Amino acid sequence: MSRDQRRGERHERRSSFRCGHCRLDVSTDALGTAHRNHCTNCLWSRHLDDSPGDRAADCGSLMEPIAITVRGDGEWVIVHRCRGCAELHLNRTAGDDNPLMLLRLAVKPLAQPPFPMERIGHL
Repeated sequence: MSRDQRRGERHERRSSFRCGHCRLDVSTDALGTAHRNHCTNCLWSRHLDDSPGDRAADCGSLMEPIAITVRGDGEWVIVHRCRGCAELHLNRTAGDDNPLMLLRLAVKPLAQPPFPMERIGHL
């Protein structure tokens, strides 16, 4: 099979995919996004897109959810870092994403600060 044929297969819209991290079967239909490529349970993704929905990335590696950012309109967005090429991507959250996992990402900087908390008292 040629590279162009494989790329064409990538563009086919599937109704579900299996998460490469937790192995859950995930529906591609989601409230709030038209191009879901992250797991509703663990929030991990795959490096599939160069631009949202184009499915043109050649990497294909797992993308770890590393943070949450909030857009000006209040929409939460997941920040993913590719385990293969270290590229960062922003992915819209979906209505059926695991709220506990979203909150864990949001409070991660407080739970695991990048500096020793005891140093704050010395400032």
